[in-house]
Amino acid sequence: MASPISSSGPRFLTALEVAERMRVSKMTVYRLIRSGKLPAVRVGKSFRVREEDVDKYLDSSYVRAV
Repeated sequence: MASPISSSGPRFLTALEVAERMRVSKMTVYRLIRSGKLPAVRVGKSFRVREEDVDKYLDSSYVRAV
């Protein structure tokens, strides 16, 4: 009998889901991935990004208003 899939592991998002969450275009997400600013894993021809990596990227991108 197969073991049930654990939901406690990392949640992976598609480039489209990341784009919607960040309110940017999908191309911007691909640029961030290719530049190494947003870690991703390649699955076939598409990319998947860990939800926690999106949160880390956004947290590190805040700027202070002068």
